[in-house]
Amino acid sequence: MVERADDDPRLTAARYRVEKAAQDNGEEQPAEPERHAGTPTGTERAMYVETAIQQAIRRGEFDDLPGAGKPLEGLGGSHDPDWWIKRKIQTEQLSGLGPPALRLRIEHAEFEDRVDALHREEDVREYTADFSRRVVEARRQLQGGPPVVTPTRDPDAEVAAWRERRAARAAASDPPAAPQTKRRRWRRR
Repeated sequence: MVERADDDPRLTAARYRVEKAAQDNGEEQPAEPERHAGTPTGTERAMYVETAIQQAIRRGEFDDLPGAGKPLEGLGGSHDPDWWIKRKIQTEQLSGLGPPALRLRIEHAEFEDRVDALHREEDVREYTADFSRRVVEARRQLQGGPPVVTPTRDPDAEVAAWRERRAARAAASDPPAAPQTKRRRWRRR
């Protein structure tokens, strides 16, 4: 049996609500647009969806959802046109993908950790020079995508900072020396 739109009590109720709201606001009745038999109008669909949502709320289907009571992520702050690709890279934990500008920004944020993992001063200088070379090279490329705003790094300044962090870690990890007391030695006779 084929059901007509007039036979659906939900659509009839939605249509009644629209007409009642129009009467209460002093508006004239909305004209019935030409449509195919059984096809609801946009207003009817909206009212049906709203009714379904309200019924689901009353039944408690939206209670205890994950993230309930937590702020929505990404609201506030400034608008970043590349938010979607950054979020995808972060959630999928992708590395080495994306435009050079984004890869360099990520590497710039992790720069100190990467440098601190190196053991020789020459390696720090080489890595810093390579990073700065890649930043300059990315600025010269005109392939579209986000602009390259990552600053270059000075090898001498990075080596000095690397030494300071290394000395601070060494000082923090060494336990303070306890004063030594003289021990009496007992001899067996």
